[in-house]
Amino acid sequence: MKQPILDFAQTDRLGRVTAVDTSRVVIGVDDADIVTRVGIGTVLAIRGATEREYLIGMTQRVTRTVEDEILGEGEPGDDTIQLGPRPVDTIHAVLVGTFRIVHGEQPNVFKRGADSFPQIDRDCFFIDGANLQRFMGLLGAELKDEERLTLGHFVVDRNAAAIASGDKFFQRHGSILGSTGSGKSWSVALILERASKLKHPNIIVLDMHGEYAPLARPETGFAQGFRIAGPGDLEAPGDDVIFLPYWLLNREEMLSMLLDRSDQNAPNQASRFTKHVRELKDKSLEAEKKEDVRKTFTVDSPIPYDMSSLVKRLEDDNTRKGVGANNKPVKGEWEGKLTRFHSRLRAKLDDRRYGFLFNPPPAAQEYGWLAAQIGRFLGSSENCAGIKIVDFSEVPSDVLPVVVGTFARLLYDVQLWMDAEKRTPFSIVCDEAHQYLPVKEDANAAERQALATFERIAKEGRKYGVSILVVSQRPSDVSRTILSQCNNFLVLRLTNDRDQGVVRRLMPDSLAGLTDILPLLDTGEALLLGDAMLLPTRIKLDAPTDRPDSSTRDFWREWGENEPDLRAIEQAVETLRRQTRPTE
Repeated sequence: MKQPILDFAQTDRLGRVTAVDTSRVVIGVDDADIVTRVGIGTVLAIRGATEREYLIGMTQRVTRTVEDEILGEGEPGDDTIQLGPRPVDTIHAVLVGTFRIVHGEQPNVFKRGADSFPQIDRDCFFIDGANLQRFMGLLGAELKDEERLTLGHFVVDRNAAAIASGDKFFQRHGSILGSTGSGKSWSVALILERASKLKHPNIIVLDMHGEYAPLARPETGFAQGFRIAGPGDLEAPGDDVIFLPYWLLNREEMLSMLLDRSDQNAPNQASRFTKHVRELKDKSLEAEKKEDVRKTFTVDSPIPYDMSSLVKRLEDDNTRKGVGANNKPVKGEWEGKLTRFHSRLRAKLDDRRYGFLFNPPPAAQEYGWLAAQIGRFLGSSENCAGIKIVDFSEVPSDVLPVVVGTFARLLYDVQLWMDAEKRTPFSIVCDEAHQYLPVKEDANAAERQALATFERIAKEGRKYGVSILVVSQRPSDVSRTILSQCNNFLVLRLTNDRDQGVVRRLMPDSLAGLTDILPLLDTGEALLLGDAMLLPTRIKLDAPTDRPDSSTRDFWREWGENEPDLRAIEQAVETLRRQTRPTE
């Protein structure tokens, strides 16, 4: 039989159980010296129902009070009693799991959750030294090599690697949350770096600020970089440039950009738009001789159509006269009712910032273009890296939620309609999620479209092999529905009370107390809680080899050393004017 993971000596004994409720234990400490070794998050063992079972807890609070005790009696005939102070030490711990020295034929088994509650007066032990090293090493020992996701080491034992289950981390959705400068981008880069070692990883990163571009550098990176086309890419787009033609947007996504719901003619405008788009898509299918698709397609089906024809039809509706008595012209049925809708559409068409939507290259108007594009993101081979970084930094903020939502919806819909036996799972990393996945009550029309897509993925994606990893510095501004569907949380330093409150509400009541240390975490330290790790614990993350372009600038040092570059300022002004970044 293997050596027991937990082998306690008398010097490891803390004291006895003095109070128990459904999730917490109060321990009366017998040795005042040993309590000085106990800190918040310390792992404890409580004797279970048998000699081979321990309930594992984590320290939440350590208190010391002073009580009077009898020091001795006076001389014979003296009725006085001598009293003196005595320290009383108490530890409050939360139960997190059960350890069995032998479980059936298997030795040294740890499982989450307490199968029973400790009894009053049961012995409690402090886990440290060799016991701690063996126990922490046990947490990831049973994971197969191909399932291991090594994130760093445990703070309580720096010699033990913090190993999570890669399967459970991705298949049940996750969140990486932390204030600015806490190490979120490093955490994402580290996870991507670990995933890149696999044979066929499939992760799409929605990069809002272009900070993950170093991970896709041809010489040193491991990812494939893409970016949504900017105004300077319309004439000669490179291979890494992405267009999202207007015909990819469904009816509601298009209307969220163009329709003013407060306009009294909004129902008429939506009706004519829907009619014309459906007819134009039908016309395209007829030209492509796709008779089988014509029988079942809808106005939301991603089928190319001619935008200029739509503009002409709307203009004709808006100006066409009706025919009255004696064939005299009268005001038409739609005359004047589409003016504002038509004007908003023309404004978008003429604005080069929206060129990636309304001015795609001719190839993007071909019927077979979509399948080839989706294959670039869902494929993985020697010539196509499995980690894809998609830069959305040049997308105008007013349409960013729609664009991000449309991109994710297309990937998800293709996965949904794919033959179940041929699906390959993929994950979407939602960087800066608060920018396009806000709390529903605060969302505008465009943001609601993105919310609908990602909430659908959060609720249903697991069935089809699609997961999301939400990354945000303001969890209080992110959709509650999406966060509540996440089962794994990597929480770095959070200093805002509202953000801490959101994380606390997402935790089981028994673990809520662990979040009290969030404001005190060092840069790169995090609490890892959820299905991917057996023991909720504080870890120190490894630094990624390829670091994102998000490091905090040393203001004071740079002010003392570096003079502002006026030439660079002039170039930046010109770049701003032409809305095109210079090529290297």
